Amino acid sequence: MKELSGRTIGIDDGDDVMFSDFEDDGEMWTGSGPRERRRAVQFSRPFQAPPTVFASLSMWDVDSAANMRADVSTDNVTPEGFELVFRTWGDTRVARARMRWMAIGALRSEDDWDLY
Repeated sequence: MKELSGRTIGIDDGDDVMFSDFEDDGEMWTGSGPRERRRAVQFSRPFQAPPTVFASLSMWDVDSAANMRADVSTDNVTPEGFELVFRTWGDTRVARARMRWMAIGALRSEDDWDLY
């Protein structure tokens, strides 16, 4: 459990297109085996410390002829931003995907100051 000690709590969110590989025959649509896409996200305002970030699929368009496999996560979370990560494997063919995210954490306030 993450305890938030700041007096100001921030919530930032977004909905980002990860890829649209159907349009240009990209590897998520035409490839097979392990594949990964990452997208860097900047928060609208830095948090006091790395926040808790939740991510989920908000849209995916997949070929119905193969198994649908996806691993959605976040990585490299800092007070300034993080990376959205989409992975698939096997014969899964993903035409496009969009991911929704939400970050919750303490923000610095006007009353916060550093002694050193």
